[in-house]
Amino acid sequence: MKILVIGGGGREHAIVMKLAESPLVEKLYCAPGNGGIAAYAECFDVKATDIDGVVMLAKRLAVDLVCVAPDDPLVLGMVDALEAEGIKAFGPNKAAAILEGSKVFSKSLMKKYGIPTAKYETFDNPSDAIAYIEQENRFPVVVKADGLALGKGVIIAEDFAAAQDAVRSIMEDKLFGASGNRIVIEEFLTGPEVSVLAFTDGKTMVPMISSMDHKRALDGDKGLNTGGMGTVAPNPYYTADIAQECMDTIFLPTMNAMNAEGRSFKGCLYFGLMLTPDGPKVIEYNCRFGDPETQVVLPLLGSDLAEIFLAVCEERLAELDIRWSQGAAACVIMASGGYPQKYETGKLIAGLDENGQRDGVCIYHAGTKQQDGVYYTAGGRVLGVTAVGSCLRCALDKAYAGVKAISFEGVHVRHDIGQRALAAKR
Repeated sequence: MKILVIGGGGREHAIVMKLAESPLVEKLYCAPGNGGIAAYAECFDVKATDIDGVVMLAKRLAVDLVCVAPDDPLVLGMVDALEAEGIKAFGPNKAAAILEGSKVFSKSLMKKYGIPTAKYETFDNPSDAIAYIEQENRFPVVVKADGLALGKGVIIAEDFAAAQDAVRSIMEDKLFGASGNRIVIEEFLTGPEVSVLAFTDGKTMVPMISSMDHKRALDGDKGLNTGGMGTVAPNPYYTADIAQECMDTIFLPTMNAMNAEGRSFKGCLYFGLMLTPDGPKVIEYNCRFGDPETQVVLPLLGSDLAEIFLAVCEERLAELDIRWSQGAAACVIMASGGYPQKYETGKLIAGLDENGQRDGVCIYHAGTKQQDGVYYTAGGRVLGVTAVGSCLRCALDKAYAGVKAISFEGVHVRHDIGQRALAAKR
């Protein structure tokens, strides 16, 4: 098969490298790709959101399958456009991608079908939202922009003044653009967070290995929310009993609810969960592979990813026996200094070979460009240094050894990735 992967970050690099292992794959393409992806796939300078451009490229290359990895093109309907031209596409169509595209839709769906989630209300004007927060008088409180915001459209407000500021900055100052025209005000849940990605063809749901993301920029879970500073898998809080409970109360009910709404979901469905004292609850859905969760989940996949993509597209996922490795994986993000706020790019990266890799670890490029065989920083999150080991401690030690051997000016790294997971295991 010839496969085209859409996107240009660490998640797409992980997908490309896993597809490269498949005997079914003859040729890999990526649009737009990045410096590291270019060593494994032929890259084309077509934006991930350029639906017409991607369709034209897929036809010109005569690809057998397109994997649409990022949220924006899925929500815009790229899968619909590809399928209209008879091109197989892995990912949900526009009607199903609304599960991530609108938090108001996803919360309403959960309420309608009894899927456990935090108590919430939705608002389309700031004064009503502020009046509701004042009336509830429970803090911290969570304020979410309705639409896509690069994984950053959530503010946790510790008191009334902060909540007021959050509402105004999202709705009036348009901190997240038009995504903040409507907001969700949600109760603050407590408990361990778990990310579970699942393959689904609308009939069968196959959860992948669980993972734990580290969203805050600084050690000790302090600082601003980011797109993710590191991940580990599996998540020790996610026991076999909890996995079964999630399958029965969340995963299958979500698949069935989307079918009942005429929005059958095919692709990768991401469940952001909180294991509360009252049981597992959904914090958020994503309509695609998580980033950087993919960077620790796919290295543990023992089955052929291309075969899985094909089975999902052809609605025969039930035929596959999907296998996973027994070990653990850890990914540490090397980010530009100042991320997630202002940062500089174009810094020379030392410590990588000509393919942008390093022995003993797998380097997933999130924001790099390559010039004359040398790599430079080109984004906020630059590299995901991933290692697999027989235990989580082994994987973390290998990942951090890899981080130490790579450098660029102003590099920012969290030094405590996986520490909560290790503490949970004791």
